[in-house]
Amino acid sequence: MQFLSYAGFSRVRFAGEADFEMTQFSDDAVFINASFAGSAQFAKARFSKEALFDKSQFGEAAEFSGAEFLGYVNFREVQVAESAEFSEARFAALSFFGPLACARTVDLSAAVFEAPVTMEIAAREVRCVRTRWESTATVRLRYATLDLSGAVLSFPISVTAHPSPFTAVNDDRLDESLISGPPAVNVASVQGLDAAHLVLTDTDLSDCLFAGAFHLDQLRLEGRCTFASTPVCWHRRGILPVRWTRRRTLAEEHHWRAHCADQPIPSPEQPHAAHLWRPGRYHPDPDLTPDPEDVAAVYRQLRKAFEDGKNEPGAADFYYGEMEMRRHDRRDDGTGTPPGERGLLHAYWLLSGYGLRASRALAWLLAAMSVTVLLLMLWGLPAEGPKQKATGTVPAGGGKVSFVIDKEDPRNPTGNRFTVKRFDKALSVTLNSVVFRSSGQDLTTAGTYIEMTSRLLEPALLALAVLAVRGRVKR
Repeated sequence: MQFLSYAGFSRVRFAGEADFEMTQFSDDAVFINASFAGSAQFAKARFSKEALFDKSQFGEAAEFSGAEFLGYVNFREVQVAESAEFSEARFAALSFFGPLACARTVDLSAAVFEAPVTMEIAAREVRCVRTRWESTATVRLRYATLDLSGAVLSFPISVTAHPSPFTAVNDDRLDESLISGPPAVNVASVQGLDAAHLVLTDTDLSDCLFAGAFHLDQLRLEGRCTFASTPVCWHRRGILPVRWTRRRTLAEEHHWRAHCADQPIPSPEQPHAAHLWRPGRYHPDPDLTPDPEDVAAVYRQLRKAFEDGKNEPGAADFYYGEMEMRRHDRRDDGTGTPPGERGLLHAYWLLSGYGLRASRALAWLLAAMSVTVLLLMLWGLPAEGPKQKATGTVPAGGGKVSFVIDKEDPRNPTGNRFTVKRFDKALSVTLNSVVFRSSGQDLTTAGTYIEMTSRLLEPALLALAVLAVRGRVKR
């Protein structure tokens, strides 16, 4: 079908299916306020000039797959009751797409946008798999789960969660009654994407897949971008009850830990349990579950992105995640973390949470000081203070007397060792040890070695606590 001149369908109601597949519109095509009761087929249609669909309503699917829009295009205040398909469509001069409301999916996969464009879409899902933007673009979304897998960004692209309903030129609000639920925007995947030109603002990245993306260290995260958290519950490690450290995590770490824990496959209707790790879409297939080395690389790149954005506290969680993946990388093919390095990482984690958990370092410091005080009271302090002895010769008839001062070696204590006086001395020695100072207290041989050991370990624990505090407040 071909329209050689103006094609006007304003306010026309199509009672059944409207089939314009492979139609060529040589002049303006106007469908303003048109109503499509059935599906509307515009697949592979060619719009040589203006294509106006302002305030059109699609009772079922709107099919524009493979369509070419060579002139001005307008989809302002369009409503689609099912899905809107724009896969492999070409927009040569589109400058503003929407605002558009769609009850299900807006599919822009493999579509091409050749001019700078602003897009406003309220939909349950927006698919931009292998979509190509050849100029700048601003994508404002509501309610949507966005998939950017394999998208090609030649210029900066901004994806923003719009906080309020979209408005048209005349300040009319877009009717979003077709869509229910919170208006938050979730990013499902950026795999295969060059993230150097991508800016994400106020988006939920809890289930976003980053593995396989390029230049993640140049990704910009603005506003309140949220990540998944660790499970919020107590669990057993051997016979001891422990709790996961609260931090921001990547979906890939959730998938790997869920696989290692042999978590059951959840049903689609079952909500996620807060006390479990989130399983991946391919759970429990080990070949499609990322390994610790891959996850550590993603953490490392995103940590640099936070650091370059001067968000040091935000980068701390990603450093923690990177170290966790290195500590758990036990592959024996020569590419995993060597056993000796894993041992060092385990000690670093145990003592201070990789230098990020001040409470853990301070707890160990308090324990070490308590042990030092106890050991000093038991074996470190002598039984009594050294006494002076004077010896000399008094010539007959008087004369000059000379004294030689000697000090007895400290003797190991006996009897009651737990006295207030001994505790005070032991505490003084221990506190001086924390800051590398010698107490000047006379000690037994065992006490000397106890003090030397404490002067080595306790300042290190104090330094780890200071480092952890610095990591949380640094700007």
